[in-house]
This record gives sequence, structure tokens and C-alpha cells, in this order.
Amino acid sequence: MTTTLKLAAGSLLVGLIVLGLKALAWRLTGSVALLSDALESTVNVVTAVVALIAIRVAAQPADDNHPYGHHKAEFFSAVLEGVMIIVAALLILNEAWQSYLAPRVLAASYNGLLINGAASVINAVWCWVLISRGRQQRSPALVADGYHLRSDVISSVGVVIGVALAMLTGWAILDPALAALVALNILWSGWKVMTSSLSGLMDEAVPEDVLKTIRDTISQEAVGAREAHDLRTRHAGRVTFIDFHLVVDGQTTVTEAHDICDRIERALKANVADCQITIHVEPENKAKHTGVLVV
Repeated sequence: MTTTLKLAAGSLLVGLIVLGLKALAWRLTGSVALLSDALESTVNVVTAVVALIAIRVAAQPADDNHPYGHHKAEFFSAVLEGVMIIVAALLILNEAWQSYLAPRVLAASYNGLLINGAASVINAVWCWVLISRGRQQRSPALVADGYHLRSDVISSVGVVIGVALAMLTGWAILDPALAALVALNILWSGWKVMTSSLSGLMDEAVPEDVLKTIRDTISQEAVGAREAHDLRTRHAGRVTFIDFHLVVDGQTTVTEAHDICDRIERALKANVADCQITIHVEPENKAKHTGVLVV
């Protein structure tokens, strides 16, 4: 099992543990804010399952029907996560509204708050693991899951503090108000997850720092060629696709041109993780005198 799959499986296990703790905290207090927190954890479990499936699909090698691989499966997973986060937020807003119309007196169970706080600590540790390791593994599904958990942690801390105040003061209105704030925070989180994932589905170019690395590498390693132009990049999951036209002298043999391409490819793969490269070799009369100049 790959590291990415292990992390995805770990997310499912952590999600189930946290869901159980938050459900217990809600049962002990009767707080609609804690119920909203538990509902978000239900979404965490479902999205962990979706992410696990997507990562397994993305790890499959290229085949006849998918010659470029299955890497974009992780983007679909992240978009679905964003949709489910938004649906959970709308459900929580409805619960908050019903509680506002009929305020409930909270049971003064501080054990429930402690249990919810312990669940938040578990989520905080795991969201840090997912974001840091997800970036290392270049996994959009894991990073999206981590950011979702981070929003859960932030809202959970606010909920615990607010519910404690509601218990101490007897102000029942604090409970639905906090639930509504949690829902708004979750809506924002879902929107960010969806927009970041859609950029991958739309074949957005790599970030500027990565593009600079690619251009510098081509410039330094294309000795024997004239220029490289029409450089295009895109990313799909952990894989970066790079293609460009390489202009060589008209007297360059096929073998010599092939050697130049091999040298560039080796350097690019050393500097850009998990990249797939396509180079189209052209004679000097095709030069555009733009793009990447060879050092």
C-alpha cells in the first residue's frame, strides 16, 4: 500500500473516532451547535471514503482507454468533497434556524465539552498530517481533506467556547447563533476546496515558481539546440505534464537530437517530481526567436 493510500485509510479511521466522540458530546449536552459539529464529522467520514476510492483509482497505471493515466480522479474527489461540505453547511443552518425558533435549555454537562475538545485535538493533529504529507505526495484529495478538517477544528473550538458560555449564562440564543457561524465557516471551506480542484480539471498551468524551474532547466540542458518555444504545462493530481518544441540546427542528426532530448528529460525529471514530457523537434527554419533561449 502506498503512502497516499495509507494516509487516506488513516483519515477514514480518524473520522470514525472523531464522529463517535462528537456524537457522544451532543448526547450529553443536547446542544444544536455540538450537533452541527457532529454533522460535519459525518461529512468527514463520507469524504474520507470518497478520497480513498479516488486515490486508488488515480494510482492505476495508464491503459488503452486512459493513455494519460487516471490522475484526475483525485480532482473529482476534491470537487465532490466541496459539494458535500456545502450540503452539510446548509443542513446545519436549518438546524440552527429551528433551534432559534424554539430555544432549548442546555444540560450543564461539561464532560460533553471535554469530549468534544478531545475530538478537536485529534482532528487538529490529523489535519496537519494530511496537509503537510498531502503536499509532499502531491495529492489534491489529501490536501482538500486536510483543509476541510482544519475548518472543522476552527469551528469546533468556537463551538466549545460558545456552548460553555451558554451553559454559564443561560443564554439559549448563543447555541443556534454559534451553529449558524459554524455553517458559514463550513460554506467558505467548501467553496475554497471546489475552486482549487476545478483549476486542475481545467488543465491550469503549473505555478510560476515551478514554471521558472522548468524554463531554467531547459535553457541549461538544451546545449546543441537553438531554442525551445510553445512551452505548455498542466497538472493532473501529482503528475505535471510538460510539452514544448525544440529547435535544432538543420545539420543535426536524429541521434544527436535524441541525445539532447534525453538530457533535457533527465534534468526535468530530477527537478520536477512526477513529470511527463513531450518534446517536438524542429529544424532551424521553424525558430520563432521567442520562448526559452539556450544558454
